[in-house]
Amino acid sequence: MYTLENKLLKIAVKQTGAELCEISAVNNTNTFMWDANPDIWENFAPNLFPIIGSLKDDTMIFEGQSYNMTKHGIIRHNPDIKLEEQTPTRLAFSLLYSEASLKKYPFKFKFTITFQLTDNTIKVSHIVENLDDKTLYFSVGGHPAFKCPVYKDEAYTDYYLEFEQKETAESYALNMDLGLVTDNTFPVITKSSTIPLHYDLFNEDALIFKDLKSRKVALKSKINGTILTVDYPGFPYLGIWAKPHANYVCIEPWLGIADNENHNQDFKSKEGIQTLAAKQTFKAAYTIEIDKKHLV
Repeated sequence: MYTLENKLLKIAVKQTGAELCEISAVNNTNTFMWDANPDIWENFAPNLFPIIGSLKDDTMIFEGQSYNMTKHGIIRHNPDIKLEEQTPTRLAFSLLYSEASLKKYPFKFKFTITFQLTDNTIKVSHIVENLDDKTLYFSVGGHPAFKCPVYKDEAYTDYYLEFEQKETAESYALNMDLGLVTDNTFPVITKSSTIPLHYDLFNEDALIFKDLKSRKVALKSKINGTILTVDYPGFPYLGIWAKPHANYVCIEPWLGIADNENHNQDFKSKEGIQTLAAKQTFKAAYTIEIDKKHLV
């Protein structure tokens, strides 16, 4: 476990999976991350690379060869992540391709994720380096789970999500048996900027948005105001999720999406797939800002 701390916030990151596992106030007892209760969902904030969600039959096809990769890819729960840099304000973790990774994902790469603590904000940056002689195909994303409610006198239904713009958006339904995206949609938000949270919201799994105008969303309490804001420029997809009846909500910026149930498994044609030319570097970041009134 590695930590960063300033006058307002303390964060902690597990080396396994480079998983952010704590955001807490220094000056009071407030905490903002889900506690990863293993009886409900034993994760804090998995890092998703080189896929988001599931592949059809856990298999991708690249240039005629089949490769098996389980949900969310090869970073989460990975014990081979290395701490690359630690300063008073920054932690950097990386994974370099290996013979084992090439059997699942046929590219030579270096994946780096950094956590920068500045005042009341955590910046999570993803860096993908293509060390190969061919184009690299990948997706990348975050899966942070935020405690909800934060205060003992609140209920889950006191919370809501507020986007920076009014939205009219549908969610793409999942095939619950396969964990794959369907072409079926259902309305979630109509000419509004808010989604009220309630325990039945995720009975059909995640809300999956492909066409939001907003690139910023706040978790708010009717009693205690804005708790935190996630700013995700450059991430065209957004997932919102929790286990049913669990006291957290995941706000998930994605560059990519799970396979469609009708996909032919060709990795090059996967929806949302990113391409990176040989010897080039890709960067994408999102930030988590904790409202200062909860840190005094």
